[in-house]
Amino acid sequence: MVATVTLEPAGRCRWDEPVRIAVRGLAPGQPVTLRASLRDDKGALFRAHAGRVRATLFLPPGPGPFPGIVDISGAGGGLLEYRASLLAGKGFAVMALAYYNYEDLPKGMETLHLEYFEEAVNYLLSHPQVKGPGVGLLGISKGGDLCLSMASFLKGITATVIINGSVANVGGALHYKGETLPPVGFNPNRVKVTRDGFADVLDVLNSPLEGPDQKSFIPMERAESAFLFLVGQDDHTCKSEFYANEASKRLQAHGKEKPQIICYPGAGHYIEPPYFPMCPASLFTLVGRPVIWGGEPRAHAMAQVDAWKQLQTFFHKHLGGEKETIPGKL
Repeated sequence: MVATVTLEPAGRCRWDEPVRIAVRGLAPGQPVTLRASLRDDKGALFRAHAGRVRATLFLPPGPGPFPGIVDISGAGGGLLEYRASLLAGKGFAVMALAYYNYEDLPKGMETLHLEYFEEAVNYLLSHPQVKGPGVGLLGISKGGDLCLSMASFLKGITATVIINGSVANVGGALHYKGETLPPVGFNPNRVKVTRDGFADVLDVLNSPLEGPDQKSFIPMERAESAFLFLVGQDDHTCKSEFYANEASKRLQAHGKEKPQIICYPGAGHYIEPPYFPMCPASLFTLVGRPVIWGGEPRAHAMAQVDAWKQLQTFFHKHLGGEKETIPGKL
């Protein structure tokens, strides 16, 4: 008996689209191991074995306008487009926004001006392919606290998704029209070192609830946005569950709607789109050395699948739009 392997879809597909692998012609109870490998554009090799995924994909093309989203990445800087391009295939008009260490932007983030981010929001709001009256924000890590600040100070923000972000301004001072949010303080002596020699920086930042660091707490009570906090409970970089709960307390204390908080046990810091490999450790720009991000591979992978669905549902609910996929284009 000859075993056969079929792959669906047979051609190319997007990163966030599940692939169905079926093996036929095996004897009952026969042990088998499936192995897959992929070499990306930079030559890095990724391998996987076993696994089983299923999904249904709909690709009805349709005319705009579409719900608009500004997508902001973490403290690594540069312009990351993969998440924005994937969301564009889900019926959203998405702007991937760099804010430092890219072309003529500042090389560091010691000082940031919210007017720059305001310009991006206004451009999206005025674009003919973007439906109003407001837009959404999506940020991870440092991008999360930037999105929280944008929702707090800027107009036209309807829905904000924070992935493992802080409720305090992190890294550098943030200025907007005469107001300044200082960065939350930190103590490098609180860095722990793992057996593998990586830094664990979970306890480095000061609490924004005490002393002068309270001035770094983002005034989210000013926001008119709905909020969704996606939390990895094994995040070793950011006390994201604590921050999400503090955000909920502050919003409700000021008569605002309770934010939606979804916690993922075993998930680390970098909750990416589905099927992206988990990043357990890498260089962290803010501390200048490799750090651990946390996460247990299986739990983290499952969190990425669910979080991707949850943020799309949230944006569709608060921004409008059809819950179906549309081929994206630049």
